[in-house]
Formats: sequence, structure tokens, C-alpha cells
Amino acid sequence: MRNTLIKRGTIQLLSFLLVTFGIAGCQFEPTQVPSESEARANLIRDDLGREVVLRRPVERAVSLAPSLTEAIFAVGGGDRLVGVTTYCNYPEEAKSIEKVGDTQTPNIERIVALKPDVVFVSTASQLEAFMQTLERQHISVFVIDAKGIDGIGRSLKTLGGLFGTESAAENKAAELDRRTEAVDASVKDRPQTKVFVQISRDPLFTIGKDSFLTEVVRRAGGISVTSEVATAYPKLSKETALALDPDVIILSDSEDNREPNAVFKNSKAVKNGRVYRINADIISRPGPRLVDALEEIAKELHQ
Repeated sequence: MRNTLIKRGTIQLLSFLLVTFGIAGCQFEPTQVPSESEARANLIRDDLGREVVLRRPVERAVSLAPSLTEAIFAVGGGDRLVGVTTYCNYPEEAKSIEKVGDTQTPNIERIVALKPDVVFVSTASQLEAFMQTLERQHISVFVIDAKGIDGIGRSLKTLGGLFGTESAAENKAAELDRRTEAVDASVKDRPQTKVFVQISRDPLFTIGKDSFLTEVVRRAGGISVTSEVATAYPKLSKETALALDPDVIILSDSEDNREPNAVFKNSKAVKNGRVYRINADIISRPGPRLVDALEEIAKELHQ
């Protein structure tokens, strides 16, 4: 989704929508095929309902999503990541792991050379173009797709089971649950604030019905003024945006998105000084730090 639409600062969030790979004709030597008994013992269902043959515990893994890289570190499996994307910049240790391209254009030859047990991806759209190539090398492809705040804990537990770090995963999931429940309690019975989330200033992108951020805003005690707009990250016309008149504007903070679009200059949000910047990484990745974004948004809406 992106490079032609917006500047580099907003690439990370929009990449979840338009991730498309064009990889064909790769030829590699096949690796050893697991026995039938091994396959039965390690048949695991991923978030698309696919049955995946996967050795456990995972010893070598590649992550093709920053949110998954963060989640793998959160459950104690970071030392077994042998490849990540160029966008995987958290925690600090992720920066030193070999890069295998970005989420749009991973380098399949480099991935195969790393000999991972599994490649983790976050969306179905990442599967079709390269899954068959990797599976011919008997490299498993596993989809973990966190559906909103509540899905993050489930994803952590899945990863804990795959890496053999169940205790760390359970503890992290419990911590996130406690923090989320604390936010739920703090905003209960408070009036909902009309919120506009600006992902990109020009062109003007926001969140729509299918975005996990729409739920985050709701859980923080707000209501997204674009919650019924089709798709996850729609581009709005100035005419449509002008009619929204939000009470609060939240900016996904990046170099080219630090001010509201000019169409909001007379909005209640701008006139009342209720424009807030949230770190682009924590607001764009459906991983453990999304709870940080939830807490920060709730604080800004109800201060």
C-alpha cells in the first residue's frame, strides 16, 4: 500500500493493506522432507485455519512483520530470529538481525539461505506469491493475524507454544490484559469523544471500519468519526473530511504528518487545541505495544 501514495514516515501503517509480492521463477535445492510421523506430530493450525507442518520448539525463524517481531521478543523467542524486515526496529536487538527486505518485497533467496524452520507473516496477502516457493524448500509459512486488542494475547500464547516459552507468553498476555481492563474501567460511563485519526496528512488517509485502530479508539473512550467508512485505511476527499468536525484529532506521528490537514483548520479539535501526536510505530502495529497506544489515547481523551 504505499510508496507511491505517501512519504516514508507513514509507510509502516499502510503496509498492512497493500502488501503484495511479485516473486516467481525462484529455483532452489530442496531440503530434507520431514517423515510422516513427524508431520502428524507437528501439524499446527494457523490464524487462517491452515494446517502447517512445523518443528517445535522453533529454533530458527524469520519475521515478515514488525508487529510479529515485537511479539516474538515479548515471549522470549527473539534470540531465535535469524531474519526480519527493514522496518523491524524494536526492541533494540531487532536492529542487529539480518534484514530480508521489507514487507512488500522480501528477498526469498536470502530467506532460504538463512534456513529457517518457519517464516511468520501477518496477513493472507503475503502468502500467495511466495508460499509455494518456501514450502518447496520445506520452510513452513505460518500466519499470525491479531484481530484487535484482545487478539494480541492470543497471538502471544500461540507464539509461546511454538517457541516453547509458554510461561513468558502467559505472563506477558496477562499483563496486557490487566492494563487493558484498567483502561476499560477508567473510561466506563464517560461520554464518548468524536475522534479523527490522521494517518497521512496529504493525501489524507484515515482509519475505517476494518481497521484495528477503530476498536482501539472505542476502547479508549472515543468514537471514530470514520468508523463506518468502508475498508481499513480509506483516503478521504476534502469535502468528506470537512463535514466531520471532530472534537479530537490524533496524528500518527511521523515527519510528514505532524499537523492536521488544512481542511480541519476550523474544526473544534483545532480551535480547542485538542490535537495529539502518537508514535507512529505503536499506533500502526497490532502487537504488544498497541496497549501503550490504547493507554496514551485514553489519557489524551479524558485528561
